[in-house]
Amino acid sequence: MARKTRKYSKGASKKVGRAMKKRKAGTLKSGRSGRKVKSRKQAIAIGLSEARREGKKVPPKKGAKKSTKKRSTKKSKKKTSKKRKSKKKS
Repeated sequence: MARKTRKYSKGASKKVGRAMKKRKAGTLKSGRSGRKVKSRKQAIAIGLSEARREGKKVPPKKGAKKSTKKRSTKKSKKKTSKKRKSKKKS
């Protein structure tokens, strides 16, 4: 019996599974329009994007440009605000 290789990490697979269950129940909605998701492929894509946001091990999108791929792999750093030096009035 052939062994099935895992495409994504365990955590990402859980997210996709959860999205598929929601789709079957009819409660999975797309991001912007809020419409119900009927497509199986779209449900998988939603699950993978959620996993990407959480930092799970998922390959970058196929259509993504190089700069986008780099940005998605790096963890976002908090911007530190620089305080302005106030000029003393004499």
